[in-house]
Amino acid sequence: MKKRYPRTLSSGANNTVIALDETEAAKIFSGDTRSDIGSEAEKMKFANQINDLVVKFIRLDEWHSEAVLVMERLYPMDFRAYEYEKRELWFEIFEDELATLHHAGFVHRDLRRPSDMVGQVFDNVLLTPQGFRLIDVGISALRHQVGEKLFARFIEEENKELAFFKHFVLSR
Repeated sequence: MKKRYPRTLSSGANNTVIALDETEAAKIFSGDTRSDIGSEAEKMKFANQINDLVVKFIRLDEWHSEAVLVMERLYPMDFRAYEYEKRELWFEIFEDELATLHHAGFVHRDLRRPSDMVGQVFDNVLLTPQGFRLIDVGISALRHQVGEKLFARFIEEENKELAFFKHFVLSR
């Protein structure tokens, strides 16, 4: 059984995210995961320089002897409570911001969860008062790290997920 932390917001396959306060959340990296936490921080900071689509990186820190990646705390809303036209506009902005990230050399790679993972199909895309936002950049890729061919393949796959996300958001 997975360790239970106080103020848990969510738990994924490898990490738990907790609320630190009203404005900050922390992704806990248990054990010796310095390379993972550093890589995730680097990708988050890279995306944050491009636009506001990816949750904001704040700092790397320690919480109760655990390494944590501190980020802004998001308050998700249910898109089904809003009119089709608003959902369509939010999706178009999301699509444009995602394309901007792709062009700059960042691909998220986790819009749609693998079918064998527990949770909602689009757990990593949250609707906030600012529009759709992306969380969990753990398996994201930067073009300068993976090369052109692999990056292009990741973009192609993400664009397929994006088409499914559009149907998911607009057909509900």
